[in-house]
Amino acid sequence: MSLQFDHVSIDKHANIYFDGSVISYNLRFPDQARKTIGVILPATVKFMTDAPEIIEIVSGKCRVRVGEEGEWRSHAGGQRIQVPSQSSIEIEAIEPVHYVCHMSN
Repeated sequence: MSLQFDHVSIDKHANIYFDGSVISYNLRFPDQARKTIGVILPATVKFMTDAPEIIEIVSGKCRVRVGEEGEWRSHAGGQRIQVPSQSSIEIEAIEPVHYVCHMSN
């Protein structure tokens, strides 16, 4: 797992969700790829997806459920979670979770 991104534009305005439990920033790459990078503070949050996403857990511990019928699974730094399009992901952050969301173009 890479520890940095090179040659990116970062939106100055933060994305703040769930009363401040999730704070992220949009990254835009020269090849038009988009990612968000952020932190989930201890809480349980749910996001809906339009397109497929990969959530890369950089550090922290959480439980995750993908889709309404999915099972809760434990995840920690260094792991990735694939979320299909038109689905959902619930994340229960047990401690602050630093993540990168890789979005499909």
